[in-house]
Amino acid sequence: MTTITFESILQSALAEDNISPDYGVFLLKQTDPQAIAQIQSTANQLRQKQVGNTVTYIINRNINFTNICEQHCSFCAFRRDDGDADAYWLNSAQILEKATDAVRRGATEICMQGGLHPQAQINGKSLPYYLKLVKTIKDEFSHLHLHAFSPQEVQFIARLDGISYADVIKALRDAGVGSMPGTAAEVLDDEVRRVLCPEKIDTATWLEIVSTAHQLGVPTTSTILSGHIETPEQQIGHLEKLRSLQQTAIEKGYPARITEFIVLPFVGQEAPKSLRKKVGRDQPILADSLLLTAVARIYLGNYIPNHQPSWVKLGLDGATTALNWGCNDIGGTLMEEHITTMAGAVGGTCMEVETLQNAITSLKRPYQQRDTLYRVMGNWGQLTTDN
Repeated sequence: MTTITFESILQSALAEDNISPDYGVFLLKQTDPQAIAQIQSTANQLRQKQVGNTVTYIINRNINFTNICEQHCSFCAFRRDDGDADAYWLNSAQILEKATDAVRRGATEICMQGGLHPQAQINGKSLPYYLKLVKTIKDEFSHLHLHAFSPQEVQFIARLDGISYADVIKALRDAGVGSMPGTAAEVLDDEVRRVLCPEKIDTATWLEIVSTAHQLGVPTTSTILSGHIETPEQQIGHLEKLRSLQQTAIEKGYPARITEFIVLPFVGQEAPKSLRKKVGRDQPILADSLLLTAVARIYLGNYIPNHQPSWVKLGLDGATTALNWGCNDIGGTLMEEHITTMAGAVGGTCMEVETLQNAITSLKRPYQQRDTLYRVMGNWGQLTTDN
């Protein structure tokens, strides 16, 4: 770091050069308030240059179709064993009821994920069960965008059925899945994953499945679960892998790519005690999340322009603050949310459209409804002449 100054790193970022992993770590390790304020300013300037001043949101609904899961991730308070008193597994009628309610409330997207339930099969095969989930919604509401099934779920189906990841993704795509959540990423570092989620797919497998989705025309999102046992070096390593993944999709002309990046701060209040003890706190540290948010914009913005905070994890006030640290999207209405809420998050499970709009206008920024792929829709509010 002797050959370049802090200011020159930020100047290079503002020129939209790709900063190196070493410089990314250097930014994440800043503790001086003035330096952090400069990082925030740089992230905001890049956000303005790359996507403008308008803050987007989506009207969507989460459907977590089961909390029964064969895995035992150390951070997860959502999973249950089959037979537990509070285990659940939604049937088709219940899923359709939730989708119907979502459409009534203006949703354009259903986000559907669930636990890895070994009995979720039809005639001894997993893929037909997942295709039935898709069919349940798409047969009734063909216009709804189905944002469904993480890379971990793709691997689960492929492993149980003895088929390739591409076979799974193509079948889901052809049935009506429009995009894949970039969850199950946690931190893309196998040293961290061995502690955090030792039964989950490794880093290389996550990257392979997401890249395969891009090659097959299925867009994905991307995430990081931050603020637990990972180091700044591992956080930047995660961002570097995402940046390289997106560069590959662009350079090779894949028909789809990553649409957004979301910082998901760790909520440990109801997490298993072993991890809670290592982390030493129950709720996210807002300042840490904001700094990572800003550095992520600086590191990824040339390739992944849409950045979103998690109001479920940070609360609406925290998520609104993140809009001044490089984010251009405030997320969705969700309508219901179980995974983070069961971990002890205080942000709530549902957000009304007007509440999101009011949060955005409190910053004197215009708002705009979008769809899953960041295409402009109705419901817009123009407070300034900036765009």
